[in-house]
Amino acid sequence: MIATAARVLTQLRHDPRTIAMILLVPLLLLSLLWWIYEDSPVFAQIGPTLLAIFPVMIMFLVTSITTLRERRSGTLERLMTLPLSKVQLLLGYALAFGTVAVVQAVLASVLMLGPLGLETEGSAALLILVAVLDGLLAVALGLFVSAFARTEFQAVQFMPALILPQLLLCGLLVPRDELPRLLEYLSDVLPLSYAADAMSAIASESTPDLTLEVTVLGGFVIGLLLLGAATLRRRTP
Repeated sequence: MIATAARVLTQLRHDPRTIAMILLVPLLLLSLLWWIYEDSPVFAQIGPTLLAIFPVMIMFLVTSITTLRERRSGTLERLMTLPLSKVQLLLGYALAFGTVAVVQAVLASVLMLGPLGLETEGSAALLILVAVLDGLLAVALGLFVSAFARTEFQAVQFMPALILPQLLLCGLLVPRDELPRLLEYLSDVLPLSYAADAMSAIASESTPDLTLEVTVLGGFVIGLLLLGAATLRRRTP
């Protein structure tokens, strides 16, 4: 498991474009929106939710596409000949991408709390914790859906199918309790809604109770990894 994680991290280290996409693109997008709303209170209102959204989108794409490449190149097939269970193999990938997700979350949080001047009632540690959970959620979701894509284009197509609906229903555009009743029920079962709720609570409360949000996010991460292991195939036909 550790060897698999080290190999994936080594490959990423030699791919500067992917590293830039993971670490720099979310920072640039957050900075752009701060600039757009420079003289408006809007950024202070949506900033915490944006911190939950942008890193998820990037990590989902990178994880799903990279894992698909591993399968199509035959690397995954060779790894599955080793005395490793599917869960251990997938945990190796999760550990590698999760490490990158942690770095990404910390950088984005520092940017928001520092140069962009986002003020929160809750502690910075809580904000970073939720941002890290968001990144791990994206990794787990990317690993899971990579089993159902045959090409990189198909992997990209999963983003509008799985990520964008969550973005629309997480409370960024309209508070969740003001959505039509059916959409509100739907948002209640989407993990990104709980990430956005946690970020909003940290922004507005000095000692927020995030038990529900953290439990749901952690449950989705574990559940998706287990489902990913159950659907893991050696190669994409």
